[in-house]
Amino acid sequence: MASDEHHANDAHSPYGDNRDAPGSKVRLSRRKFLQSASAIASTPFFPAANASPPGRYPDRPPTLPVSLHINGVQHDLLLEPRVTLLDALREYLGLMGTKKGCDRGQCGACTVLVNGRRINSCLTLAVMHDGDELTTIEGIGLPEQLHPMQAAFIAHDGFQCGYCTPGQICSAIAMLDEVQRGDASAVSPDVGAENIALNADEIRERMSGNLCRCGAYPNIVKAIAAVAGPKPGGRT
Repeated sequence: MASDEHHANDAHSPYGDNRDAPGSKVRLSRRKFLQSASAIASTPFFPAANASPPGRYPDRPPTLPVSLHINGVQHDLLLEPRVTLLDALREYLGLMGTKKGCDRGQCGACTVLVNGRRINSCLTLAVMHDGDELTTIEGIGLPEQLHPMQAAFIAHDGFQCGYCTPGQICSAIAMLDEVQRGDASAVSPDVGAENIALNADEIRERMSGNLCRCGAYPNIVKAIAAVAGPKPGGRT
C-alpha cells in the first residue's frame, strides 16, 4: 500500500518523484528537460533600461591633464588615468622606438629613463610622471652622431632583429650610471665598496631584466664593457 502511495506522488510531481521525501534524489526525465529548455529559449530578451542606443558609445572615462618632458620637449596631454606610460609614448605621441613586448614588465623592451633611472614603461601610469624628465631611445644620440652605447652595439654586433635593442641601450646607459653611483648588485662581492669592478658577471646580472630573444647576450656584454672602460674580468 505504501508503495502505491509513493507512485501516486510520483505521478503528481513534475520531477517524477516525491521531492519532499527525506533522502530522495531528483530524477529529471528527458521530456521534462526538453520542455524546460524550450521554455527558457522562448523567453523574450529585454535590454537593460540604461543600455546605450544603437550607434552611440557609452560616455568616455574622465581625462586628466598630464605634462611630460620627453627628450627635452614638453608635451601637454589629456589622458585617461588608466593609460600606461608606454601607451602614451607610442599611441599618443608617436614615439615608436619604445617597444611593447610582454606588456607585463618581464622583457625590458619598453625600458625608458625617468629622471635618469631606468623603468619599465609598461608597468607605470602616465599620470604618475607629470612633470618628470623622460628619455626614450629617440633622445639618445643622432643618426650622424651616435651615442657611444649605440656605436658599441653596432661595432660588437649586439643585436639581430633589433626589437629589444632600444630597451637594451636605455637600460645599459642607466646601468653604467648606477655603477658610477656605487649601487651594488646581487653578485657584487662587497656591497659597501665605493668602486665596483664591472666584470662580465656584473653586467649580466645588472642587465638580466632585458631579454634578447635572438640570443645576442655575449655581444651585448662586450658592447657594454667597451663603453664602460677596460675589458671586464671573468667569463664573456
